[in-house]
Amino acid sequence: MKWKNQIYNLEAYKPGKSIDEVKKQYQLEQIVKLASNENPYGYSTKVDQALENFKPSFMLYPDGNASNLRNATADLLGVDPGQLIFTNGTDELIQIISRALLEPGKNAVMATPTFTQYKHNAVIEGALVREVDLIEGSHDLKGMLQQIDGNTAIVWICSPNNPTGLYIPEAELVSFLEGVPRDVLVVLDEAYHEYVSKDIVYNSIKFINKFPNLIVMRTFSKIYGLASFRVGYGVSSYDNIQKLEPARPPFNTNVLGQLAASAAIMDQDFVENCYRKNEVEKQKYYIFCQESHLNYYPTQGNFILIDFAHDGDEVSQFLLSKGLIVRSGKSLGFPTGVRITLGLEEQNLQVRNAIKEFLEQK
Repeated sequence: MKWKNQIYNLEAYKPGKSIDEVKKQYQLEQIVKLASNENPYGYSTKVDQALENFKPSFMLYPDGNASNLRNATADLLGVDPGQLIFTNGTDELIQIISRALLEPGKNAVMATPTFTQYKHNAVIEGALVREVDLIEGSHDLKGMLQQIDGNTAIVWICSPNNPTGLYIPEAELVSFLEGVPRDVLVVLDEAYHEYVSKDIVYNSIKFINKFPNLIVMRTFSKIYGLASFRVGYGVSSYDNIQKLEPARPPFNTNVLGQLAASAAIMDQDFVENCYRKNEVEKQKYYIFCQESHLNYYPTQGNFILIDFAHDGDEVSQFLLSKGLIVRSGKSLGFPTGVRITLGLEEQNLQVRNAIKEFLEQK
């Protein structure tokens, strides 16, 4: 078989143990999964209502244009429907962008550590990856600018960054965009945008007209609670979207995903309620970490990365034995860290009590 050479240096994405696997391994009845940054508050009741009223015609293909979802999203964001592309989660959008722009001889600039799929897809396309170390958990935008050259096709920015949760201030982002050549696409991944604190959040989509080389990615998987439906989208200039569309597979968002997302986006009260609860639980973790003398990153997402000064795998395995599935920082570029999704109040208390128990043993 004539596989691409770069395939030999890649590993498939590892989603971690399922709830059923953990139950069997540790003989536990109750499991709390806080490893994938899913919304513990579920999703809008409007989604249930839409699905209940849906009369399936499963023999037919879905709307390849995602028209209803496109119009609802355009209305919410205040953009033209033609400025949107809808995908099977933002994972597919990352793949589409990489497929359309990257090839041997070109390079992609990104932070490290950050969301792993940027690098993964660049490697598959045979492009050179230029990684710039974070500075105290934040993007080194000046350092990233210095890595851009005539062969750079894409710059990836994750804000809030996964796994640190830090958010790029508006002035810093604008200054960076002003310095990027106009023939280099800047991809701003805002999967956790709706969780950013109200006193610092800004609307990055307003920059699309000023910077035609900018595309903003968002998703229905996080605060909207629709991770299993796999619906993400990008917002950019009409010209950029038209260039990306040929790389998008036909009928890539399914009928149920389109229906659920169209209903979810109409319930901004649900989004606001999730935001407020997340803010409350975030502050509790800050206080706990301070009292426990644990370093942490002040997050603008629905997760927190804590430095235990111990092997991250050891900490995550201890929590796993208590029925708590979290993400070791070792695979995320933080060997002594653990990333924990902010769950329900009682779940978070259970995690903190288990962490206390771990620390008392050390």
